[in-house]
Amino acid sequence: MAIEGDYATVSFGGNSYRAGLQLTDNLKVGDYVLLHAGFAIQKIDRKEAEETLRLIDEMKNLL
Repeated sequence: MAIEGDYATVSFGGNSYRAGLQLTDNLKVGDYVLLHAGFAIQKIDRKEAEETLRLIDEMKNLL
């Protein structure tokens, strides 16, 4: 959603989070990332990320 220095505001499931970018390089607004313990640890391919999000939504519907 936004990048300011070594931190970004990221969105997941309708919620916003602050994530450190110290472990990744060359990220830009709109990229998908894997988050762990408040840090973006890996950039993820858009198609892979969209498929993962689709599966998460599908699992929510099973509950």
